[in-house]
Amino acid sequence: MMILYVAAASTFLVGLAHSYLGERYILMRLFRRGELPKLNGSDLFTRRVLRFAWHITTLAWWGFGVQLALMARGDASVRSLALALAITFLLTAAIVAGTSRGRHLAWPVFLFIGWAAMYAYY
Repeated sequence: MMILYVAAASTFLVGLAHSYLGERYILMRLFRRGELPKLNGSDLFTRRVLRFAWHITTLAWWGFGVQLALMARGDASVRSLALALAITFLLTAAIVAGTSRGRHLAWPVFLFIGWAAMYAYY
């Protein structure tokens, strides 16, 4: 169905706009204020958490877009949807672990979810 392709493309475009505009008009202005809470001894960790939390929303939307595209093609089997979810959550785990240097406790949860979805794929 063409409408699902349009929806899939829209999730990609909304994600791009969300990340770009959020970085430029929200995060950068927020970080310049200098009034962020100091988590783990400095505001650097706080900045990293805010940044990856913002951009992970984009990643999640792109994962949804892949699922919409699979549905549009008629390939939306449980296996293909599980793979799309697995990749989305494994990338999320990597981003959270990398940007927080392993200190944010969400990355193992995302890693488990990604592993579970990958397990279902195989």
